[in-house]
Amino acid sequence: MAADVVQAANDKEQLIPMFEQVEENTGEVPDTVVADNGFFSQANVEHVADNHSEPLIAPERLKHGDHPQPAPKGRIPKDMGVLDRMRRKFKTKCGKKTYAKRMESVEPVFGQIKEARGIRSFLLRGLEKVKSEWDLVCLTHNILKLWRNVWGIRELRALGANMKAIWAHSPQN
Repeated sequence: MAADVVQAANDKEQLIPMFEQVEENTGEVPDTVVADNGFFSQANVEHVADNHSEPLIAPERLKHGDHPQPAPKGRIPKDMGVLDRMRRKFKTKCGKKTYAKRMESVEPVFGQIKEARGIRSFLLRGLEKVKSEWDLVCLTHNILKLWRNVWGIRELRALGANMKAIWAHSPQN
């Protein structure tokens, strides 16, 4: 939905431009914005909420194997600060479930690009050229996914048509 390359040391300044790029590319504001703790800032959380999206941005990094305390019962108090609200959201079942989807949808893309396609570094130099190269990598990744899905559907349809033809001409019918 959106892609960019920057020279910044962290991602805190990247969430709002990505959010706006998603809106520009799709014509819609996402229902929920899920991001890891590198994107957490009060400004980012407030920008997402002010644009009628539900922010779910990790306030801190959990060590592997650590489990957060269960969320207290009841609604999240409205006077609670941004950091405490995010911590509380991440303790809820819904928050955990929604954030876990990030591992299924976002993270595999980087693994597929790096491992399956062998793209581990940029071939071009200069920020504008690298941005163009990354856009091309993302584009071809999405085209490959579409091609695989369309090819799979065509193959299944062809198989179904062949099975119907075989069934219609079989001796027991």
